[in-house]
Amino acid sequence: MKKYASLILFAFLLNGCDDGDLTVQEIDFDSVVPTNCTTTTDNTLLYKLKSQEAFLLQMPKDALKSEPGTYEYDIPTGGNGAYRAIYRAYDGTLVADNICGLIPPSTPKVTDEWIATSGTIKITTDANISKPAVDGSTKLEGYNHNISFTNITFNISNSKPQVYPTYPFGTFSTKTSVPATLTFSSELASRCTVSNQLRVYNYNTSFFIMIDNMQADLLKDEETPAGQPRKGYIGTTTNKLYYKSVASGTGSFASDYFCSATFPTSPSIAEDWTGQAGVENTSGIIEVTTTLTGGIYFHTITLKGVTMTKGKNSFQLPTTFLLGRLEPTS
Repeated sequence: MKKYASLILFAFLLNGCDDGDLTVQEIDFDSVVPTNCTTTTDNTLLYKLKSQEAFLLQMPKDALKSEPGTYEYDIPTGGNGAYRAIYRAYDGTLVADNICGLIPPSTPKVTDEWIATSGTIKITTDANISKPAVDGSTKLEGYNHNISFTNITFNISNSKPQVYPTYPFGTFSTKTSVPATLTFSSELASRCTVSNQLRVYNYNTSFFIMIDNMQADLLKDEETPAGQPRKGYIGTTTNKLYYKSVASGTGSFASDYFCSATFPTSPSIAEDWTGQAGVENTSGIIEVTTTLTGGIYFHTITLKGVTMTKGKNSFQLPTTFLLGRLEPTS
């Protein structure tokens, strides 16, 4: 009897061998951090990999917002559309090129595929702000996007659909183009008049900081007493402060960019920030020190206690930040 039982068990084991094919009953990627394909240009493709399994999430480029909040997107019925979630099992070991390669390798082969045919993608986005540096500045380093699904249904070939009331995909982090240090090409600032409003700015090829509609009396051709600079405050109409950075691959800032009534469309802007309105003797301060050298007046412009804002996001300029020194225009 034992002999027959052993033969039956051996036959069962032989029939259970599938030459490396992987059969799963449940998707489990809890310990895997999502990453993205950098080769995609028309959409965002996030993925999680295990030895022989992949979980893919495809979304439009703008689905991951650069603004804290909660965003929800529906997976279209049938699984085809701008938002797609797919689980795949393979007959061999996976690498990133199996997912992101422009011409995916012929092996390993897909042995099982689950396609999400309904459900909601929920993305909760938080800003990632650095700790204050020695100079008092902080930096918006990027955004953390916590992604999950609710009531997601997977269509499985030769099996009943599988439904998850809630399913965590994981947290994916993105970076901003705010430079680690705000260093200009020169200590010399520039100025121009646009629509009877004074603009003062400094820049390098990747970003600029500008005071728009600056108070003209801050730049009087009169020396300021030692330790007594002229003082103004960032405002929403007068002394508006801007920080803008260029989008990668769209060009760079040059001297002819800044003095037209409307900014040129090229290069494209990646980050667009506004200075928070100042509080008297506390924050958002513009200081101008004027000196007379060789019969010529020079104006040194310093920003103090400035917070840059965009929606619900903010970062601090260094507690004392030199915008630059203005020399005579002629």
